[in-house]
Amino acid sequence: MDRTLKALSLILSYPTRELQVAMPEIGAVLASDTRLTGAARRALRPLLEELGGRDIYELEEQFVLLFDRSRTLSLNLFEHVHGESRDRGGAMVSLVETYRAGGFDPVTSELPDHLPVLLEFLSTRPFAEAQETLADAAHIFEALNARLCRRESPYGAVFASLLQLSGVKADHEAVAELLNQPEVDPTDLEALDEVWEESEVLFGPDPNAGCPQVRDMLSRMDNPINSAPRHAAE
Repeated sequence: MDRTLKALSLILSYPTRELQVAMPEIGAVLASDTRLTGAARRALRPLLEELGGRDIYELEEQFVLLFDRSRTLSLNLFEHVHGESRDRGGAMVSLVETYRAGGFDPVTSELPDHLPVLLEFLSTRPFAEAQETLADAAHIFEALNARLCRRESPYGAVFASLLQLSGVKADHEAVAELLNQPEVDPTDLEALDEVWEESEVLFGPDPNAGCPQVRDMLSRMDNPINSAPRHAAE
């Protein structure tokens, strides 16, 4: 297992007391990974310290405000490419099939494209394979990092680390397109209701429709896969 991808998956998950207890071990894993520069590892420290020592209820509230109430900070990757269109549903079906082919059965209520779920799956794959998938999402990581840095959130360091692990530079035009999407104040509930009043995700029959970046991501992951460890609830 790639312990760094697993660690990044955990710190992007909803905060729990169990996660807080595990922070010293998670921090040690990230601090020892030389695939990340010293600057990237240092940049992660404020988040690790916050997750390990801050009041759990404050952490939960912060997480919801950032990632659950803001579509532009959504941890569901296909949200940034397809929104709620049928194309997203087709891509989701292909991703589920990829998980199953890899022997991965996530025990979660989250959607398959939820980044912590994807990172946990990638942690079971050879790093070269995982890196290709990360590279396909590089523009999303860069945009999320930029938005979080604007908010002075330490979570931005996670996406900077993922971009570094991807081994590529994000496409400038793709990043700019994402950053041009309007942001909504997560405390403005009326405005949030308007944003979320869109069509439901439709799991359509065509997984190859839509954005070529998603098609590339899925096509890389659809290569023949050897048996991988089955995920179990922690």
